Amino acid sequence: MNICVIIPSLNPDEKLMQVVNGLLEEGFRDIVIVDDGSDEQHLAPFLEAKTHEEVTVLKHEVNRGKGRGLKTAFEFCIEHRPDIDGVVTVDGDNQHRPKDIRKCCEVMLDVGDKVVLGCRDFSGEQVPPKSKFGNNVTKAVFRFACGIKISDTQTGLRAIPAQYLKFMTEVKGERFEYETQMLLEMNKHHIEFVEQTIDTVYIEDNASTHFHPIRDSIKIYAVILKFALSSILSFAIDYVLFLGLEFILSGYVEKWVKILVATVGARIVSSMFNYLVNRKAVFESNVPISKSMPKYYLLCACQAGVSYGMVYFLSWWTGSGNFLTSVLKVLVDIILFILSFQIQRRWVFSDNSRRKKNG
Repeated sequence: MNICVIIPSLNPDEKLMQVVNGLLEEGFRDIVIVDDGSDEQHLAPFLEAKTHEEVTVLKHEVNRGKGRGLKTAFEFCIEHRPDIDGVVTVDGDNQHRPKDIRKCCEVMLDVGDKVVLGCRDFSGEQVPPKSKFGNNVTKAVFRFACGIKISDTQTGLRAIPAQYLKFMTEVKGERFEYETQMLLEMNKHHIEFVEQTIDTVYIEDNASTHFHPIRDSIKIYAVILKFALSSILSFAIDYVLFLGLEFILSGYVEKWVKILVATVGARIVSSMFNYLVNRKAVFESNVPISKSMPKYYLLCACQAGVSYGMVYFLSWWTGSGNFLTSVLKVLVDIILFILSFQIQRRWVFSDNSRRKKNG
């Protein structure tokens, strides 16, 4: 296989050479290790790795993060390995078995234009509780917010066809959030992936990882939660305006007119805010305004109609006053928020005509 193995590494121990030796025994003949600013006490594994002609060691003078390390290796391959079929990224803590690495590469060569993710089974007893919980939560968020169905959101074993390397260097993120951002950008640009089941290995309860649960989880979830922030702010604007208009109109017009005017007026203001923020900051859409805005406002019209109809019907059915009507408005719009978000992601701001990007 004409595939380059990429191993980002920070302050490694003897496990790094276990990875290298395992890869050599498995038949890999092109290994690129990125020393991500390791201190002097941890240079021995890199020096030993250099003694193998199959190994190239790249060095960051200071720690720049796993994402930057991967991109440094991708850039190296683009310049110095123009004829490779692809790369496979591997963690340097010996948690990826050589046979699994080879299998992911074989699958990549079979499918041709898809990224292969080596996915672990998190149901086993050997999986640390924090890893199991973190993956399950992130998996659920990925499915809802991004429409990505994936069983292992943090896998470092990824076989990537050469045609996507330039694209991968342009993905935002320098540290652990880069691997999450990679999945989001692949989804956005219609780069498909397949999953290959691999052994689930945790050595010393994953003690060697440089992943910091609080600091790096914040970065990862910040990438995902930006998709929901605009809708939440828009909901707040819509709700406050609805309450204000309903209060102003109370006693002057009939109930159905009050609810209708309050719903429409609030939605006009909040929808414009939501459209502008979603297009640029949330979905980062390149779909022309002439195409996305009509779709967006068609969705808004339908959503406003459903919101009005449901709030009016429920308030009539319950005989509610202003306070209970406001509560009903919250419940109705929470449901519509979930539906609207999905429709915006899949239809309004999705350029279905844009196919796989190869850089």
